[in-house]
Amino acid sequence: MKQVTLGKTGITVPQNAFGALPIQRVCQDYAVKLLRRAYEGGMRFFDTARAYSDSEIKVGEAFNGMRAKVYIATKTAAKTPDDFWKELETSLKNLRTDYIDIYQLHCVPQCYRPGDGTGMYECLQKAKEEGTIRHIGITAHKLGVAEEIVESGLYETLQYPFSYLSSKREIALVNACKEKNMGFIAMKGLAGGLINRSEVAMAYMTQYDNALPIWGIQKEDELEEWLSYMEQTPSMTPDLAAYIEKEQKVLTGEFCRGCGYCMPCPAGIQINNCARMSLMLRRAPSEAWLTPEMQEEMRKIENCLNCGQCRQKCPYELNTPELLKKNYEDYKKVLAGEVKVQ
Repeated sequence: MKQVTLGKTGITVPQNAFGALPIQRVCQDYAVKLLRRAYEGGMRFFDTARAYSDSEIKVGEAFNGMRAKVYIATKTAAKTPDDFWKELETSLKNLRTDYIDIYQLHCVPQCYRPGDGTGMYECLQKAKEEGTIRHIGITAHKLGVAEEIVESGLYETLQYPFSYLSSKREIALVNACKEKNMGFIAMKGLAGGLINRSEVAMAYMTQYDNALPIWGIQKEDELEEWLSYMEQTPSMTPDLAAYIEKEQKVLTGEFCRGCGYCMPCPAGIQINNCARMSLMLRRAPSEAWLTPEMQEEMRKIENCLNCGQCRQKCPYELNTPELLKKNYEDYKKVLAGEVKVQ
C-alpha cells in the first residue's frame, strides 16, 4: 500500500483519502457507516469543511473515541478574525475534538499573509500556538492564487483541483509543492464527475508521489472501489495513457466542474448541473438527465437574468451565462432527436 507524506507536516497516510463533502447528502447513520468502513479498509485521512452543512458532525460521530487513530482536516470560509474564531470553535465542537490536524482557509480569493491587514494569517498562527490546530493549510481554485501561495512558503499544505484533465501549468504546481516540501491535497480527482473510469483516475494520480487524493464518497459501492485500489493499485500503461490523451482532447477548454460555488441562482437555475449538461449526456447514462423533472430545470435557463453573479463567483472564471445557453441549445436538440446520445 503506497504511503503519501504531506510535506513538512510529516503526516504520512495511505494513498487514498476520504472527501467528506458528499456525506452531507445522506443520513447520519449511513454516513457514519461509510466513514467507519473507510477506516477499516485502510483510509486514515478525512477532509471536511464548515461549508459542508452537517459533514463535520458526521465525521465527529464516526470517530468519537478514536480521534488519535485518524487525521482530520477541515476548512473555514471566514474572511474576518471574528468569524475565524467562531468557525474554529464550531468545528472543534462538531468534530468532538480539541485539535484539528490541518485547518485550511477555504477557497481563498488571495494569498493571506502576515501584516496584510486582514488578520487571517495571524489567526492561523495563534491557533497553532495554542494547539487547537496542528498544521496551517489553504485551498484554492484559481491557479494564479495557488501559485502565489506555494511561492510564499507560508502554508504547510495546499488543496487544489487535480486530475488527468489538469494543464501543464497545474502539473507544475504539484511539482512545485514537492520542491518546497509543501503537502499537496488533490481534490476533484474525477473532475466533478466528468471522469467516469476510476481506475484511470487512480493510475494517473499515482504518478505524483506527493499528491494525496481525497475522493468524494457518498455510496458504499464507491467506497469499496477506492478501497480495492489500496492493495491492487492501477498503474499507468500505454493503453491508459492513450485513453487519457483522447479524453484530454475532448474535455480541454471551458467546462463546468459542478462545484456549486456559483449557487444559489436568483433565477432558480441549477447551474452546477445545467451548465455541464452536454457533457453529462454523453459521459453518463442519459436517461437520468432527460427526465421531465430535469427538462423543467433546463427550461429555467430561459429565465436567466444575465445578472452575472454566477460568473463573478466561479472559481474557474468561466463565462457561466454563455455556458448555460450553449448547453440548453444542445439539450433541446437532443430532446428533438436532432442529436443522438447514449
